[in-house]
Amino acid sequence: MAWKVEIDPGLCIASGSCPAIAPDLFTLDGPHARAVRDEVAEDERALDAADVCPAMAITVRDGSGRVIGPRP
Repeated sequence: MAWKVEIDPGLCIASGSCPAIAPDLFTLDGPHARAVRDEVAEDERALDAADVCPAMAITVRDGSGRVIGPRP
């Protein structure tokens, strides 16, 4: 099942941590990061990126829409 990855541009500070963890999932795009694709195959690195984001700007949802990242 695919996961949905969202980055809130109002929170993102373009720290570069997400593309450093998963360059095939995230990219820096001007003053903000963005997901390369809205949906990704289940990939633990997406959760890792959400966990380490200093601005808590990344949300990962499972196929049912339940928030699974960042993890508590």
